[in-house]
Amino acid sequence: MGDTFIRHIALLGFEKRFVPSQHYVYMFLVKWQDLSEKVVYRGFPEIYEFHKQLKEMFPIEAGDINAENRIIPHLPAPRWFDGQRVAESRQGTLTEYFGALMSLPVKISRCPHLLDFFKVRPDDLKLPTDNQVKKPETYLVPKDSKNNSVTDITGPIILQTYRAIADFEKSSGSQMSLATGDVVDVVEKSESGWWFCQTKTKRGWVPASYLEPLDSPDEAEDPEPNYEGEPYVTIKAYTAQMEDEVSLQEGETIDVIHKLLDGWWVVRKGDVTGYFPSMYLQKSGQDAAQAQRQIKSRGAPPRRSSIRNAHSIHQRSRKRLSQDTYRRNSVRFLQQRRRQARPQPQRSAREQAQTGGTKPQPAVPPRPSADLILHRCSESTKRKLASAV
Repeated sequence: MGDTFIRHIALLGFEKRFVPSQHYVYMFLVKWQDLSEKVVYRGFPEIYEFHKQLKEMFPIEAGDINAENRIIPHLPAPRWFDGQRVAESRQGTLTEYFGALMSLPVKISRCPHLLDFFKVRPDDLKLPTDNQVKKPETYLVPKDSKNNSVTDITGPIILQTYRAIADFEKSSGSQMSLATGDVVDVVEKSESGWWFCQTKTKRGWVPASYLEPLDSPDEAEDPEPNYEGEPYVTIKAYTAQMEDEVSLQEGETIDVIHKLLDGWWVVRKGDVTGYFPSMYLQKSGQDAAQAQRQIKSRGAPPRRSSIRNAHSIHQRSRKRLSQDTYRRNSVRFLQQRRRQARPQPQRSAREQAQTGGTKPQPAVPPRPSADLILHRCSESTKRKLASAV
């Protein structure tokens, strides 16, 4: 089966908890060699204790013998009192620390000490209950933030609550099964259409198509169509299963004109539009290795129209544009763009004069060559010219 190791460690944010007393724990998304993804919670004091033990295990790499040989990254010690501002500022430090740690030689980055530290514990699965005095506050790191600092923090984040419209049976360890009517908090909304959710007792990835907002059937966060389109390349072939989908081979270039949150985007190939799994698309020039791993791990999520026995609490259904509307608006946009790109015909002299333009000058005929002039002369003139020469 192969050795167990961690592929990647991503810091999602931190939680402010109040039981047994106020403290902070950091949320890490750990991606393992079998493509499974687990969320674990670790406090900074235990992270620092892990760091000290790691240095003891590798004294040369820690620089204890010769400072020039140090490759294990530094980590500041905990303060006597850690407030929220300190917890926020440490996010950038922890992101850099574990990023550097994972790039070290295998004997460190895959050592049992590191693997044991990030294995799922019972406390990681035991979520806060409703009878607590105060519910934990969740702070997430912005996805587009490269250098995390205090100003990058958006929290506290009030996690959005959704309801399952049908039973969903998980097919991998990273997913979470749902029963109709289950209420979940959404931690992360991925463009793939898989959302990372949690309930009182479990966490995992769930297809967005199985979820609906409690207050409305419509997704207010769905963007408007962009008929200019964004160029993408297919990284996996897909054969249409429904009439409003489009079949594409691997390596085809298309335009994405509507990015829907359920992971089924409307794409355009020439004058043809249709739904296509966003998981099978990649921007040109980007590394597709990570996307391929996600495809193997979860695959494309099911579409809402394919779910049987769906039961919504809302009397009206979601508002969805028809493919005929997408196609008509897309054709109209392409025709307008072609007209704008078409060269304008030159105006006549009368049109220019009527609009105040400069009257064009008559064209000057080219001067005839000397041989042509001599050919047109009479014989007497030719003799005179010859005698003059």
